[in-house]
Amino acid sequence: MDQQELTTPDRRSVMQVCGLISLGLLGVPTLVACGSDDESSEGGSGGTAAAGAAGTVLAKLADIPVGGALVTKGADGKPVALIQATAGAVTAVSAVCTHQGTTVAAASGELDCPSHGSKFGFDGAVKNGPATSPLAAVAVKVDGENVVSA
Repeated sequence: MDQQELTTPDRRSVMQVCGLISLGLLGVPTLVACGSDDESSEGGSGGTAAAGAAGTVLAKLADIPVGGALVTKGADGKPVALIQATAGAVTAVSAVCTHQGTTVAAASGELDCPSHGSKFGFDGAVKNGPATSPLAAVAVKVDGENVVSA
């Protein structure tokens, strides 16, 4: 049986192999992060955010102040602001600031981002930056005493 000669790889070869391995380990998550997502984005488009399973109870109607908002988790697990502008009528927008993704808080007549001061109307429109894109609408409906995803 022939005996193969073993050689010690030089530094350049080792560094090239390590570099290729690193690209493989780091490249896949980067490509995944850059890929498109079939769910509607929460920032930038002003479209409707993904609502998750229809019929999921999001809150009790009584827990949302009339003329105010309640920030809670949506059916998809992401923050959502439920707004009851008039008694019994509830709308919703994503509660994720379109500037840098911080969860906004319900304030008097608006939604405020605690990170950089962006302010949004209850319709999701930007009232004060640095955010430039509105909060995406989220489909909800009132079902008896509950607000549910539509």
